[in-house]
Amino acid sequence: MGFEPPQRLARTLGETYGDAAAAEWLGELPELAGRALDRASLDSERVMAPGGRSSLVVLVRRSDGSPAALKIAPPFTRPDLERDALAHWNGWGAVQLLDEAGEGALVLERLHPEVSLRSLPEAKALLEAAGTVRKLWVEPPAEHGFETAAERTARQAEAMEPYRADPATAELTAAALAAREELVAGDAETVLLHGNFRQGKVLAGDRTPWLAVGPEPLVGERSYDLARLVRDRVEDLVAASSGASAARRRVNKLADSLDLDRERLRGWSLFRAVESGTRALTAGRRQDAELLLEFASWL
Repeated sequence: MGFEPPQRLARTLGETYGDAAAAEWLGELPELAGRALDRASLDSERVMAPGGRSSLVVLVRRSDGSPAALKIAPPFTRPDLERDALAHWNGWGAVQLLDEAGEGALVLERLHPEVSLRSLPEAKALLEAAGTVRKLWVEPPAEHGFETAAERTARQAEAMEPYRADPATAELTAAALAAREELVAGDAETVLLHGNFRQGKVLAGDRTPWLAVGPEPLVGERSYDLARLVRDRVEDLVAASSGASAARRRVNKLADSLDLDRERLRGWSLFRAVESGTRALTAGRRQDAELLLEFASWL
């Protein structure tokens, strides 16, 4: 199976995990895909492009002719944790895990990758997103291997520290880090979280209208999981004259609709927006960074 990896996959893996690690895995990808297809007795149809940011997705047919999707992710993205989360959800609110194909490859229920919640008007998309993510917040499996929100954000906070010294980002970075410290210090619930939940991670399905895909699972409080959704379509918010007030209303509406504390959701939204903004700066994506940091300043 020969192909060029989608450009978005190559770029994002390089930015997130380093060019050397990304290049090594991408070089092995055609052989990995071939072995996975053979192990699971799959016939490939086409590679999804632009596809995912941390995995290759191939539309396939199983031996009985039924449609499916083969997802192949590098070991450093921990596809084993995605497998464990999908198995635990067992299709409730999320794509169904059908089989494993070894070496980080998962055989998944075929959804409609061209139709995500981003195709809906904003108000409807947020309503459907809230209904979907609510299903995912369940008790984690016993003796699970998922990290906590405190552990994940501790690593991120360490990477943000240099931006305390940059006059352009110092105030926001300090506020975001202070918010995180307060959030992780308080008593909080521990449920299984998607970890990267947003409108683009909810696709149309056949057995139910909308299903979540692409989890980066962890355990923690629900407000952490909702914080990424808060800034969906950030480019539209920033372009609008009422963007700041609209962003704050969105925090309040989402918190109220899912019975969450408004201030905890605001705090996690601030931290996650600044973390993403400073990471974009590090990667040289200044335009993305400016959008994220402007959004964060409204919170």
